[in-house]
Amino acid sequence: MSGLALPIPSAGGNLDTYIQSVSRFPFLTQEQETGYARRYRDHGDLDAARELVVSHLRVVVSIARGYMGYGLPQSDLIQEGNIGLMKAVKRFDPERGVRLVSFAVHWIRAEMHEYILRNWRIVKIATTKAQRKLFFNLRSMKPGLNTLGSDDVKVIAKQLGVKPEEVVEMETRLGGQDVALEPGGAEDDDHNSYGPITYLAAEDAEPGMVIEQEQSARLRGEGLEKALDNLDARSRRIIEARWLTEKDPATLHDLADEFGVSAERIRQIESKAMEKMKGSMAA
Repeated sequence: MSGLALPIPSAGGNLDTYIQSVSRFPFLTQEQETGYARRYRDHGDLDAARELVVSHLRVVVSIARGYMGYGLPQSDLIQEGNIGLMKAVKRFDPERGVRLVSFAVHWIRAEMHEYILRNWRIVKIATTKAQRKLFFNLRSMKPGLNTLGSDDVKVIAKQLGVKPEEVVEMETRLGGQDVALEPGGAEDDDHNSYGPITYLAAEDAEPGMVIEQEQSARLRGEGLEKALDNLDARSRRIIEARWLTEKDPATLHDLADEFGVSAERIRQIESKAMEKMKGSMAA
């Protein structure tokens, strides 16, 4: 929803007041959510978009809690997460059969990650994909507060697909920072009962990801190579990097850096390429 100024609460003031405010917005039923999403998609109805956003603001608050260990202001994390939420609403397709909450979680996390990467000292040198993966997962994977033993290092390295020495190096960097680890002020228990953070524990089980994996499998079927041949070089590279790799798929930001354009532009190219491929494979 880039460029649109929706009248939603701001986390820039008193944080406790903000959290209490957003907790009062009711959850939407699936029928309401689908109706609002269609109104926004088909008619550009900003009131409908606002209903989708405000009903999920507490989700952003819940997710922001998971990043408090990085010592950055929670209000800033929430503001960044709200940007991700609005981007998710803009791109949400109600016909996919996926609830907005499970689709939006990944957009919210992406904006928070970008904010942390811009502002936390340590990640100015944590620029590779492996280092970023370690940065965002090592804290939660450590069995305790003590230094990792050699067996722990090997287990974590295997789970994340990185080298043991990279685990040791990142633990050393993380351990050298003065980071606030205490939870924040008192917040409404309803946020915890909603539990959207549980989506983050098993990313491959998230409904949107399952649909994407199924779509990826279909693309590997008959006619794939012919469809790829009909694409220009840049479009083909994006589709292969995002959908047809055996390794970790490239992110929109990875490809944006590679081609020197915005992540949104990569998404547009990807969308057009997918439509073209579907047409080729249906012919």
